[in-house]
Amino acid sequence: MSITGSIKGRSSGKATLASVAAHAGVSAMTASRALNQPDRVSDAVRARVALAVAELGYVPNRAARALASAQSNVIVVLVPSLSNAVFTAVLEGIQDAIGSGNYQLLIGNTRYSDAEEEKLLGIYLQSNPDGILLSSLSHSARVTQMLAACGVPVVSMMDLAGAPGQLSVGFSQCDAGHAMTRYLIDKGHTRIGFIGAQLDERTLRRADGYRKAMGEAGLLDARLELMVGDPSSIALGAELLQRMLAQAPDCEAVFCCNDDLAHGAIYQCQRRGIAVPQQLAVCGFNDLPASAWMTPSLTTIDTPRYRIGFEAAGLLLAAIAGETPPATQIDLGFTLMARESA
Repeated sequence: MSITGSIKGRSSGKATLASVAAHAGVSAMTASRALNQPDRVSDAVRARVALAVAELGYVPNRAARALASAQSNVIVVLVPSLSNAVFTAVLEGIQDAIGSGNYQLLIGNTRYSDAEEEKLLGIYLQSNPDGILLSSLSHSARVTQMLAACGVPVVSMMDLAGAPGQLSVGFSQCDAGHAMTRYLIDKGHTRIGFIGAQLDERTLRRADGYRKAMGEAGLLDARLELMVGDPSSIALGAELLQRMLAQAPDCEAVFCCNDDLAHGAIYQCQRRGIAVPQQLAVCGFNDLPASAWMTPSLTTIDTPRYRIGFEAAGLLLAAIAGETPPATQIDLGFTLMARESA
């Protein structure tokens, strides 16, 4: 039998910390220090342990290390989509804030589903995470219960929490929806439609802002709202624009809950020979990269997605370290990008 084979764990066949120590000619405690606190051992010992790890294919037991240190060095991140450019930017900000430190991210895609969020959180909590980043404020009763019981810091992203002490980083989705609607009203439009899809909490809060502005101006009309639960896409935007004009042919402007829908609405107008913005103004939300370069360029709300991820991760790391944050809410605001489409 080879030396490597003889010093692997008997029951599983996997290399253990003890086998690494024996292979390197050091004690198990010294091997552990070389892996977890390398500055506490000599360069020579560190090199011998590293060579043993490589030769034996040793993988540290994260669960055992978590029990010993009361930390797992794992941060859970749950987002509703891994293909949506909004959330890829948020994830990029999180990763940059975490940097090259000891923390590892467990990223889950909830697919806008409460059931999926419950399943993922239940699985990921088994890793004893040090903190959790969530892309929403509202959760099922089961998720709320799990978050309360897990005993680790939780930071919500994209909107601002209303509950005292709840950590959140983002901006007011309602205020942003109100600002865009108010912009269209100030441009002289009175028949302003709202097109929403997916109907996640962010869309619903933007719709609340739309209704608030329309109500304040005495312009609220249920026929000007078109809300569907279908996943958002450019094709859906084209379809919903057609449906909006069928149910409200006197519509003068359309506020789409995101840029994908707005892009589709503009393409549909071009196919139908409807001049934008002369005959119909079109606005979106999130300011995706293509929005500034399409023809006409899209009026939309620019949201600080990267900064939300970066600041949320920073706030979480501070909470994990036991620091008291100067504020439980970090409002990064939004910017209305007035362009050619409205």
